[in-house]
Amino acid sequence: MINHVVCFKLKDSTEENRLKAKEVLMGMKDNVPMIKEITVGTDFLHSGRSYDVILQVQLENRTVLEEYQNDPYHVNVVKKYMHQVVENSIAIDYDIN
Repeated sequence: MINHVVCFKLKDSTEENRLKAKEVLMGMKDNVPMIKEITVGTDFLHSGRSYDVILQVQLENRTVLEEYQNDPYHVNVVKKYMHQVVENSIAIDYDIN
């Protein structure tokens, strides 16, 4: 299994914008079939080093991770929206042992 984690810092980090980003990301649950599990959370601390939204997705393997990256819903809906509202993001992909 692969764990794909992305943290997003929004350009405008209002509660409304954090919740909208969460909603868009959670839209993958029913629209991206290769996702085994998905978790999306929003930050409540709001410190200077905090990111605003976190996405965690579990996928079967590295091949499926590549399929996920190219999935039409992920690309045309999620990435399109997130690229408009995100100032910065960081990511990590790792094997779950």
